[in-house]
Amino acid sequence: MNMPYTRREHLADATVHGVGVTTGVVGALWLLVTVFGRGGPLLLAAMGIYGFGLLAMLGFSAAYNLVADPARREQLRTYDHAAIFVMIAGTYTPLALVALKPGDGLGLFAFMWAAALGGGALKLVWPRRFERLSIAAYLVLGWTFLWMWKPLIAAIPPTGIWLLLAGGALYTAGVGFHLARRMSYHNALWHALVLAAAACHYAVILRYVAMPAVG
Repeated sequence: MNMPYTRREHLADATVHGVGVTTGVVGALWLLVTVFGRGGPLLLAAMGIYGFGLLAMLGFSAAYNLVADPARREQLRTYDHAAIFVMIAGTYTPLALVALKPGDGLGLFAFMWAAALGGGALKLVWPRRFERLSIAAYLVLGWTFLWMWKPLIAAIPPTGIWLLLAGGALYTAGVGFHLARRMSYHNALWHALVLAAAACHYAVILRYVAMPAVG
């Protein structure tokens, strides 16, 4: 933080995180209920991995941004930044393992998790190094689906593709607020855009991956 946050800024950010964690838990459970007993183990595992990644990001972000103790905040910051890699790979998992054909999806799955585990490990070992490189890595990994454009548009209807693009655009726009540390409420705005982006991608996974897979 370059400037101390006001009480109202903290309250706004806490509200955003409260909404995020609550809706994230409900959404992840709803996704699992939707596929449980109606699809194979691969479908259930893919949705479970996605839910885990989503809740890891939301949970560690809330803990880091809302805890006051400096020592605990520093540790939680490390987990928060590592969890972003897990969330990105987790979001790709249902697309790779369920929506796409194995010839396309397995390579995407392997690449995303190798990159995410490598990036997460770097954040855990050197939490205060490679800060801007980490942000660039988040963005590059997040937009990796553009390299799978043809298989994706063959597997997902146009509305789903637009939601994927909207989610990516919201995440990318949010980075601008994250870096604008002198702007009032920049942190709450950044996290609000993250929630909006995550909601777009959740809608894709529920409506265009999970529901078609269970008929």
